[in-house]
Amino acid sequence: MPDYQVLARKYRPQRFSDVIGQSAIVTTLKNAIKFNRLAHAYLFCGSRGTGKTTLARVFAKALNCQQPTADGEPCNTCSSCKEIAAGTSLDVLEIDGASHRGIDDIRQINETVAYSTASGKYKIYIIDEVHMLTKEAFNALLKTLEEPPPKVKFFFATTEPHKVLPTILSRCQRFNLNRIPTVDIIEKLQKIATDLGVSIQSEALHLIAHRADGGLRDAESLFDQIISFHEGAMTTESVAGALGIMPRDILFTFDRAGKDGNLAFAFEITQQLFSQGKDLIHFMESLTDHFRSILMVKLAGKTASFLSLTEKEREQYEASAKLYRQEQCVEILDFLIEAQNQIKYSSSARITLEAVLLRIIRSHQRIPIELLVKKLAELEQQVATLPKPMVVSTPISSASAINGTTNTTPPPPPQVKQQEVIMPVSTPATTAPAAVLMTAVSMTEDPTPSNSDLGIKTKKASKSKEKLPPAVSATEQAALLKEPVAVELGARPTEEVYKIDIKTQSRYDTILQFTAVELEGVIQKKSFR
Repeated sequence: MPDYQVLARKYRPQRFSDVIGQSAIVTTLKNAIKFNRLAHAYLFCGSRGTGKTTLARVFAKALNCQQPTADGEPCNTCSSCKEIAAGTSLDVLEIDGASHRGIDDIRQINETVAYSTASGKYKIYIIDEVHMLTKEAFNALLKTLEEPPPKVKFFFATTEPHKVLPTILSRCQRFNLNRIPTVDIIEKLQKIATDLGVSIQSEALHLIAHRADGGLRDAESLFDQIISFHEGAMTTESVAGALGIMPRDILFTFDRAGKDGNLAFAFEITQQLFSQGKDLIHFMESLTDHFRSILMVKLAGKTASFLSLTEKEREQYEASAKLYRQEQCVEILDFLIEAQNQIKYSSSARITLEAVLLRIIRSHQRIPIELLVKKLAELEQQVATLPKPMVVSTPISSASAINGTTNTTPPPPPQVKQQEVIMPVSTPATTAPAAVLMTAVSMTEDPTPSNSDLGIKTKKASKSKEKLPPAVSATEQAALLKEPVAVELGARPTEEVYKIDIKTQSRYDTILQFTAVELEGVIQKKSFR
């Protein structure tokens, strides 16, 4: 019985036409062969499973093929193509940069580049994970890489091009491979399923392609694992169970529970995740992607071309989008991005996940900030139409001002704003006759009862003029008139110098001030904190 070969190796592209998702790079390489514009070094970089090493091998086969096609494709039937595909060619040497990363390994390459080819046209060195080479090894390769022999080519592949020295990058033609679209992955998996005679739902294929995250090799490996797990037709539920992920339908149920205010559903989902042994990190990623899809549907509609969803999922997301506000989705996304890092290092991942789900559900009951601003503006308009406070002028005799006694009611308690008193500075009683002083007292409505209303008798002032201060001192009069107070040199300022007049404010000003402080606090802090 022959050994089993995994799907990733069995269905590995052997021609340029088999490479999917990299049409621009394939066209460039084929034109380079067609017009004989071949560089001496190429760098293929991109994420895992996008075809870096595969493109290097196919390109090497096309260069050394004995019977190439008219459009630059390798024939895959000659001895050179078969040896390269099997990895036994003497002209195409594949080197693992992680295990051959020292200067001695590069010195060995420098010593063998001058040797002639065995049977092919070019001698090609394919170095995978080239970023693992040491700095000394890179420097030892510089001279050979810049001016290699005419029949020598270097193909480099790496997932981290930023770790490659700039001196190496400047000597290579760089190709950045894209992540393979989900539609192309589903199409490739469907061809494999048809070739193997396997029955699987299209939604299940979409679930596998979405889990692969743009890597075709990852999708083929997952598909190979699921085929070994099942014996009959594969459904979406069985595939989700084999992959250890929650079905997408539970997320739509969560949306409806949040709109209904069902806080207990958060504990139900968490219990289901833990009882079935699901990956919490992947669930958080799925939840984040779920709200991202909801936001995209709200912004662009369910028919947007950049949405990689099935028709059934488009209808479901359209229904869920009606349950959220646009600003609410943005706030939830911001919160979930931070929560992904928190759950990784949390001492209790279960409680952290429950708190995350509870905050999302409670976001439906939060009052939007724009509604608070609107209500505040309406309140301001209503108060603007109210009548202005009445101003009453009360005469005060000069004798009472000098003796320190007045006929007015006692001042209000400390919590009431100080009344504004405006009066001129009087001349001394010894040099001028007493004048009648007038004061304009601004009266505002105050619900606080006075001492007379409570039946408290005020203490009358003594007749001794030496012990009692005047009703309005010169310092207070200067402060009211905003005039400077003279202080003797070396004297210590009294408290009267620091007194500041407080303007009368209406009751609405106090309400508006508290509302503005509350609104400012809501805006400054995080939405879910």
